[in-house]
Parts: sequence; structure tokens; C-alpha cells
Amino acid sequence: MNPRAGHETELVYARTRQQKRMAVVGAGPAGLACATVLAERGHRVDLFESSAAIGGQFNLAKLIPGKEEFRETLRYFERRIAVTGVKLQLGMRVTAEALVSGGYDEIVLATGVKPRDPRIEGDDEQRREGRLLSYVDVLLARRPVGRRVAIVGAGGIGFDVAEFLVAGDHSTATDLPAWMAEWGVGDPAATRGGLLPQQVSPPAREVHLLQRKATPLGKGLGKTTGWIHRAALRMKRVQMIGGVNYERIDSRGLHLSFGEAREKPMLLEVDTVVMCAGQEPLCELAEPLRSAGRVVHLIGGADVAAELDAKRAIDQGSRLAASL
Repeated sequence: MNPRAGHETELVYARTRQQKRMAVVGAGPAGLACATVLAERGHRVDLFESSAAIGGQFNLAKLIPGKEEFRETLRYFERRIAVTGVKLQLGMRVTAEALVSGGYDEIVLATGVKPRDPRIEGDDEQRREGRLLSYVDVLLARRPVGRRVAIVGAGGIGFDVAEFLVAGDHSTATDLPAWMAEWGVGDPAATRGGLLPQQVSPPAREVHLLQRKATPLGKGLGKTTGWIHRAALRMKRVQMIGGVNYERIDSRGLHLSFGEAREKPMLLEVDTVVMCAGQEPLCELAEPLRSAGRVVHLIGGADVAAELDAKRAIDQGSRLAASL
């Protein structure tokens, strides 16, 4: 949240000597950090957000069990917008033409990402039938999800969606007694080491978490928290399968094979397939703005979508704002 922590002498939010009119497009982590630091330094900032609320990917993250604290991050940025004087325009899908005619000195695009579509045979039909969903469909649109689910992609998003789906409507992260029972945590004064037998509630769904790589699933998760995510999914009997090829999707489920030779054909009989196969930058405004001669900066997912996280986005947005 504070990129200056430990970097106070190199990252300085000095008052600007020349006030500029700045447009920041996208109120996700990168855009929020950039807009508020720009305004803190004395620039006049318009922040455009196409949805009805700030947050971007935070609005997905806060729904995941154990990540509810992201709601506090949004509360913090709402206050920062008010204190610094950023002019926020929600529900505003701003166009390149409007930005060009707006007379802005510089424009920052923090427009975020879109889900990557790996294109599996049969996906169009199954999407129309409601059997194939994106992670945005599941988390934000709350589209119906069946009892048996295959998740395509086992990066951070895939793990998050798996935890969301097996938890159902109850997150133990906000229920201390339930959390203690599930992880076998007791009172050290009453039990040796404070350990008790785990009382794991049944998973809300049968979930299969899949990836193309043959490496162990979750290998790229955070070093301090990755083991927690892996253990949580094992507790809920999530099947983790690597080294797969996605052959096709039909009314019976997801057809797989293994290895470069595409051997051992396998059918996962599932009701729903959820795509969590990565993200791509959403930056279609950049080219028309540059063609019109405007100074444009890309930050956050609009710059690089791979392995995007809030820490990197906030740091990049803050450092750009400090330099303008």
C-alpha cells in the first residue's frame, strides 16, 4: 500500500513546480495510486472509471476467502481521493476522442486486463449454453456454477477461484471458531501445542484444478502464502492435475490428453468449466491517443498483464506519478 516504506529517500512526492492537467483512465490499484499521488503533488487530476465503483481487480480479490481485507484497501483509496482532490467520474467509459479534446497535458492509461481466451474446441457453443464461464462471470456476475467444476489454469487466479467455489457461501476467514476448527487450532493451555484434530467441512463443489505445465501446481504462488493455498485446496479434496492438453468441451464435460504425444485421453464429467487461463492487457486507447500526438503512459495490467499483483501495480503507479 505504501511503496515509500523503506524507500523514503529515493521515492519522494515533491510538490510540483508546474501544475498540469492529468487524465487517469481506470480506477484499479495502479490508477488509484497514480491519481492520488499526482493530486497530492499539486496536479489537477481527472480519474475515469467505466464501472460504478472504484477498485478494478480489487473487486474480484475481496470476494476470495481470506482476502476480505481488500475492502479496507478500497476504503483507504476512497478517502485518499477525497483528501487529495481527485475528480472521480464513475460509470464513464471515456473515449480517445474525449481525451484528445479534453486538453490534458498527459494521459495515464490504467485500464487493466481482460481474461485470456485459450480457444478450446467447442468453447463457443458451451459458452452459449452457460457451461463455460470466465472467472469474471463467476466472481462478479455470479453466473450459476454446477456442482462439478473444472478450472482451466492453475495460476493465482485459478487457485483463488477454486477456493471461492469450494467455500460456497461461508468463508471461515471471517468466522474465527470455524477457522480454528478447520485448521485444528486450539488453546495451548488446554491441548499440547494448541493442536486439535481438524474438523473440515465438506466442499461446496467437486473441483478439478488443471494446468498445461507438468510442474507442481501452485509452484509460482507467493513463498510465504502459497503453502496455505495448496493446503486449503487439499483439505477440500480439490483434484490438481498438471501436464494436460485441453482437447475439447462438450455437453459431457472437458476432454483432456497428456504429454506432447497427447496420450491417455480422459474425460472430466463436469457441469461447468471456468477459464482462468491468464490475462491480456486492455489498452486499445493507447494507439489512437499517440497517433493524435498525446503523451501517454501505460501502467498496471494495461502495461504488463503477466503475473500482475496489487503491490506491483501500486508501486508502478506511484513511481510514475512521482516523476511527472
